[in-house]
Amino acid sequence: MKPAHRIPRLALTASLGCLALLATACGGGGGGTSGASDGEPVTLTMWSWMVGTEEVVDQFNATHKDIKVEYTEITAGTDGYSKIDSAIKAGSAPDVVGMEYAMLPEFASQGNLEDLTEHSGKLVKSFPESLQSLVTPGGRTWGVPFDVTPQLLYYRTDLFEKAGVEVPRTWAEFEKAAEKIKAADKGTRILNTPKGGDIPFINGLAWQAGSQGFGVEGDAWTVDIDDKPAQKVAGFWDGLVRHGLVLNHPAWSEEESTAKKKNQVAAFIGAPWSGAGLISQTPEQKGKWAVAPLPTWDGTPATGTWGGTSFAVPKGSEHTEAATEFIEWLTTDPAAMKARLADAEAPSSVLPADPGLQKVAATEFARAADGYFANDLYQVAADQVDTVVTGWTWGPVQGSVNEAFESAVAKGGWSAGFEAAQQAALKALDDRGLKTAG
Repeated sequence: MKPAHRIPRLALTASLGCLALLATACGGGGGGTSGASDGEPVTLTMWSWMVGTEEVVDQFNATHKDIKVEYTEITAGTDGYSKIDSAIKAGSAPDVVGMEYAMLPEFASQGNLEDLTEHSGKLVKSFPESLQSLVTPGGRTWGVPFDVTPQLLYYRTDLFEKAGVEVPRTWAEFEKAAEKIKAADKGTRILNTPKGGDIPFINGLAWQAGSQGFGVEGDAWTVDIDDKPAQKVAGFWDGLVRHGLVLNHPAWSEEESTAKKKNQVAAFIGAPWSGAGLISQTPEQKGKWAVAPLPTWDGTPATGTWGGTSFAVPKGSEHTEAATEFIEWLTTDPAAMKARLADAEAPSSVLPADPGLQKVAATEFARAADGYFANDLYQVAADQVDTVVTGWTWGPVQGSVNEAFESAVAKGGWSAGFEAAQQAALKALDDRGLKTAG
């Protein structure tokens, strides 16, 4: 299995100027204690949505005396981040949170995270350089990488065979496969395109096409969300919807789940972590699913990413040192990964950011998945890490961008979504007092 070492450089370097681009976030690191000073263990609180986290916390508590962790599961996505944001403002935030790479610059730029440079900077520098950049906007360390998330194509081998289609290598082949699958069974489509949008899904496809998202010129932000690559992607997927070649149920909905269970979709686009959800959702389809690289525009291997998580310490934690001790354990210790993958009924299929844990994860997942996939999910995923397209940058106003995107996509499709997101980003940057170029 190849080590993850070529995810694109998404974040800002120190030379860009901490004050110019990250405003209030450039303070010193938080304090706190590592262990107990009065004989009692330090108690940390942790919020996350990730599968297997409860088992990880139980394992940590069973093997550590000076630090104990209390875990609360929160909702993924907008609701979860709103909960974290509200808790920080109220002074009641947990000590450790899961923080997707896309959202970390926003939380850091608003001064909502502890600067972990003193406590975790050395650890982060032990990760591949490209992963370091995900958690070091402004040249300071705001989190520790946990996983890598290249987009993949999951497909039903039986439904592809029934329709007489090969696994598509290009998007042109994908469209022809969609036509053949529909012709073979009028009730089946190649996949479901999320109605109302699924921003990480859409961003990953734009990223693969060469879109830039945000960027930096000198001490100012650039916004290229609605650039030509994004427009190409939008036109392609809007066309698939318009011609009825894909389903169009809301993302993560009961309709989407039912379509998988009733054999109404022959494939879906996901990330390594999607494999675990598929096993839980459709255990009866064991042996029918396989994984392949994402189709590309010209046949050259390329992909974007979907999601990906770091662990961070919200502003105001009184136990930053202990929190970072715990974070180091859960991102680099084999015992943590084995605990995360211990539940055979609900296995986790994350691809760890730490190359040293990838073999552990692959071995444990193979045991838990017990032949669910027709090929090796981890091998395919690891091979795609090297194909992630460079140049994409997450900005400090991703929440505003996502809201505008979803609203516009629901009304006018992907093209309208990119256009609305572009305008929302420019306005949000101006409202924050952040300089823009162009």
